[in-house]
Amino acid sequence: MLRFGSRALALLLCCAAFGCGDDPRRPVRDGGLDAATDAPPRDVNLPDVPFDPDAACASATSAAEVNIRPVDIIWVVDNSTSMEPAIRQVQMGLNDFAAQIGGSGLDYRVIMLSLRGRDAGDRYPVCIPPPLAGDGSCANGENFFHASADIRSTQAIETLLGTLGQTEGYREGDSRGSEPWLEQLREDSTKTIVVVTDDNSRTCDRPCTTPGCGVTCQPSDPRLTETSLEDFPGGGNPFNGNQLGPGILSDTYGDLFEGYTFNGIYGWGSESNPDVVCTYGDGSEPENPGWTYTTLVERTGGVRAQICDQADSTAWSVFLDAIATRVEETARIDCAVPIPDPPDGEMIDPTKVNVLLQTEDDTMPFRKVPGEGDCGTFGGWYYDDDSAPTEVILCPASCDMAQEVLRDTGAAGVAVQFGCDTLFI
Repeated sequence: MLRFGSRALALLLCCAAFGCGDDPRRPVRDGGLDAATDAPPRDVNLPDVPFDPDAACASATSAAEVNIRPVDIIWVVDNSTSMEPAIRQVQMGLNDFAAQIGGSGLDYRVIMLSLRGRDAGDRYPVCIPPPLAGDGSCANGENFFHASADIRSTQAIETLLGTLGQTEGYREGDSRGSEPWLEQLREDSTKTIVVVTDDNSRTCDRPCTTPGCGVTCQPSDPRLTETSLEDFPGGGNPFNGNQLGPGILSDTYGDLFEGYTFNGIYGWGSESNPDVVCTYGDGSEPENPGWTYTTLVERTGGVRAQICDQADSTAWSVFLDAIATRVEETARIDCAVPIPDPPDGEMIDPTKVNVLLQTEDDTMPFRKVPGEGDCGTFGGWYYDDDSAPTEVILCPASCDMAQEVLRDTGAAGVAVQFGCDTLFI
């Protein structure tokens, strides 16, 4: 399992595990990454400007220190009375889940979107105990925020979009509403969504082709492509009279959710057959295998577990460990890298700085571009301020390339070289 010793880490030591900066690769409908950007292009050594990492002009090469971005984990838990065993496991396991992530050195925040309380009645609420919660009465804590909303069996995604956007019907005090929680999400954090339910969403991220698939999501239903967690344009909820906020990858939220992962505990029963449901210990079955959730898990590289194991604390512990590990794996480092101090108190000459990707066997330069708008398919880097630089900023393609190369090699990182003329694209 990946561990981080502190918030400020030498990139030379830690970049092997994480990608840098914003991930421009938007998940696509075929369940994988866009083929055009799946393997980000590598910066090349142009033949007319050979690069020697040990050139006599170099006065020093220093590892740069970077900050690991925070992580926000959003739990959406179905409040149907049939969910009582699963909710009990969530309440028992979420503190260990948070402790595991906190123990890795990550700055984390858990956001719970579910009915809050202890009185079951005809719904089954969630009450997370301390230390994650602020007290024994399900209160918010330093790393925990509970936005109380009644999650109906087929409406998890609808309620997420509505309460996130605080649209009509989903505002605080409305029948499906909660207090605002968008402001709890940090702009620079990676996002993880976890849905726990024994039903399918009636939103249609995956068109249904099987009779009986979903509640209203049928091949002949015109609403098939109208609602989606990712790209719903916002507007009237086609399933009721409320309004829904836009999808999380829409322009409204910018890059807030870019690179997110979707994870779930739901009724799937077969790795190879999406139409097979799992079976509870008493022989009963969930409502359906959760086609929509499978699509989102596969599309974003998330993890999943079977709701039929809801009474098995060992199975839940394994799943929570898997989610925590996935959170750690998808955490990103900030591509705005402070320039390390030059050797012996020398002044930095901005025209004589190079940024290097170092592996165990090779050293490759990232070539400089004039600015952010000049980042293209070859990537590169630029200064935060050309006249008085304090940071070098890696272009998205170079961040992705570093992620791929360093993940494959399992070693090395990025360093800054002083003294040699800057190489340009």
